[in-house]
Amino acid sequence: MTNRPDPARFSGIDEWVFDLDNTLYPHHSNLFAQIDVKMTAYVSELLQLPNDEARVLQKELYKEFGTTLNGLMHRHGIDPDDFLQKVHDIDYSWVAPDPALGDEIKALPGRKFIFTNGDRGHAERTARQLGILDHFDDIFDIVAAGLVPKPARETYDKFASLHRVTGPNAAMFEDLARNLAVPKALGMTTVLIVPRNFEPTFSEIWESDPDQADDVDFVTDDLAGFLREINGARTVAA
Repeated sequence: MTNRPDPARFSGIDEWVFDLDNTLYPHHSNLFAQIDVKMTAYVSELLQLPNDEARVLQKELYKEFGTTLNGLMHRHGIDPDDFLQKVHDIDYSWVAPDPALGDEIKALPGRKFIFTNGDRGHAERTARQLGILDHFDDIFDIVAAGLVPKPARETYDKFASLHRVTGPNAAMFEDLARNLAVPKALGMTTVLIVPRNFEPTFSEIWESDPDQADDVDFVTDDLAGFLREINGARTVAA
């Protein structure tokens, strides 16, 4: 599935903002599944709950507070550094290097950022494994956000203020439509990344957020291919 980019919508963009998990690497790599298991284990150990009960609670916290971390901080006052260290202790070799994606990100004009609800260390290790870390100007992580996760408006405002990113000349790439609502309101061009071969009847639990379709300008299951079309259109125009 690829909703091909409209060259006119991207011709003036020179600020490129990318989510990390399930956006810069494909959903089928299952890297985030490792983090998910670690979060359940953390909740289980913290509250002395059986694994199945801990998982239910973890998902409740995620839905109510935006991230499991935010929920655990609000309800149980946990040390965020301890949580982030433990849940990101994973095997990054699950992610395959993606030189094609690296080439396209490098070719984009202007600045490029990773904007993630994870921490900087996790973003750096993931991007390094992909072979794309050196193509980014900076990483805005959950710590830089004051531990307030997307989709909170204050987090986007903090990112925009810190890096002087303005809406009309910026594009944001995300795998969760609800995280594109604020960027869309700020005037950014928004791109939703979905799993490969994504279908409307996709039965796996996937947060496609159909009620927020108006916040999404483009949809693709091939980020490198999508960027290739943008770069190709710019080359022709030049």
